Amino acid sequence: MIPIRHSSLFKSRWVALLWAAGIIWFAVDFAGPDQGASNNSTATVQDVTGATVSKDDLKQFADFAGATK
Repeated sequence: MIPIRHSSLFKSRWVALLWAAGIIWFAVDFAGPDQGASNNSTATVQDVTGATVSKDDLKQFADFAGATK
């Protein structure tokens, strides 16, 4: 699975850091955010059932969350 022997991988901290950076790079590239998706503020928020959540619903939730502290 790893193209380098385990015993020689962690003898040098720089090689280990490069190896870890490669793993993180692969993970971000594979499971990272979609490049085509835009982050616009006009998107609608939906709950689990698919119903649209209004600003009043969000305010009620924020008030409830603040009251439970």
